[in-house]
Amino acid sequence: TQRFVNRQVLITGAAGGMGRAFAKAFAAEGAGLILTDLEQSGLDETASLVRGAGGTCTTHRVNLAVESEIQKFAGQLRDTHSRLEVLINNAGLAYGEVAHAFEGLSQEKWLHYFNVNTVAPLLLAQALRPLLASAHGVILNLSSMASYVPATAYGVTKAALNAMTFGMAQVFAADGIRVNAIAPGLMETPASKAHLPPATQERIQGMQLLKLHGTAEDIAALGQIG
Repeated sequence: TQRFVNRQVLITGAAGGMGRAFAKAFAAEGAGLILTDLEQSGLDETASLVRGAGGTCTTHRVNLAVESEIQKFAGQLRDTHSRLEVLINNAGLAYGEVAHAFEGLSQEKWLHYFNVNTVAPLLLAQALRPLLASAHGVILNLSSMASYVPATAYGVTKAALNAMTFGMAQVFAADGIRVNAIAPGLMETPASKAHLPPATQERIQGMQLLKLHGTAEDIAALGQIG
């Protein structure tokens, strides 16, 4: 249907998983894509898939844990773009210690997890607010079902992101910008298969009403109406 022709969509964490699914879905609708990640090889692969399917995109390696990199990247976009229709804050720390630990984490680790999963979406949105306001755009934050049972550092950061999303919606509404969040359950992605042992997957699935695995494509489709 090409609903996003002549519209710009920025996706963070686009090197794989849900970020890549978002990129492919929006490219199929004609959007011009701005893709960021820390992992350059995965980012290049996503860009190759988008361009191979006839889409257009630019790629940017950005460390969202560093505020100066967020500001530099946003400044470059403000210099080259007049508007931004969609910002998808998909990047986040989801596997490893952040998904298993709670007590015993150092202050440094807690702050790092919050910086990436909770604060970076706000900082990036603030820095790009003029472009989003020009388009009366949409900000979509990727939360998680873990936010409703925050027994890990990951769940806590996503619970905080839910609260951040509410606050962002209140503030950005003045410029006609909508802010929403999606909280997926267990997603069937290469990363989840690689990092979550079968027992963990079974435990997470047991918390869901439907005993099914969602896919990244399911979330990408939902994001297009967010």
